[in-house]
Amino acid sequence: MDPQKKLTIKEWNADDRPREKMLAKGISALSDAELLAILISTGTRSQSALDLARAVLTSADNNLDKLGRFAVADFMQVDGIGKAKAVTIMAALELGRRRKNADLERTEVNSSSVVFEIMHPIVGDLPYEQFWVLFLNRGNRLIDKAMISSGGVGGTTVDVRVIMKLAIEKLATSLILVHNHPSGNLTASAEDKNITRRIAEAAKFFDIRVVDHIIIADKKHLSFSGEGLL
Repeated sequence: MDPQKKLTIKEWNADDRPREKMLAKGISALSDAELLAILISTGTRSQSALDLARAVLTSADNNLDKLGRFAVADFMQVDGIGKAKAVTIMAALELGRRRKNADLERTEVNSSSVVFEIMHPIVGDLPYEQFWVLFLNRGNRLIDKAMISSGGVGGTTVDVRVIMKLAIEKLATSLILVHNHPSGNLTASAEDKNITRRIAEAAKFFDIRVVDHIIIADKKHLSFSGEGLL
């Protein structure tokens, strides 16, 4: 047998067939490793897809949040995981984030916690800063959201004119600013406060309010409104 030949699902041991288990017992009966094995699909001569899935989870300390921050290169550190498998896993993780986000966007945006739930899946795992704006109508419903800039670990450049143009086009009556701190530090910097002030002052000319600025760091968040910084 070719030593590089990959085992197909039909060649797995009976206990290593998560697809059949899912069909028989339902998807909720599968472990994280079994779900991952379905995505990986094929193993190597010495390892089944389930073995590879377990190795991938081990590389992320069996932490799905950490796994969600993996790049292609991180997945490929696991022997037997190539670019195609890495991309497949990342695509599935992204779909999960988007599904959660789509459900949350139907709710009224009436607190910093709701903003955190919407935006944490998008920026919470990033190793670099992104600056987003949420555009709301008079009922505090989310009209749309947009990434304004994406930068390095220490910061990102924000163009106030771009934000105002989008707000007017979307007929927004209020804005919520959001950016992440990859360092995990929740402290609002002088530049964070400065850009908040500049955007709020520009928005007043168009009868638009900046109702909050949320900083997301790891699984925590800081609200400018809650801290009296607006």
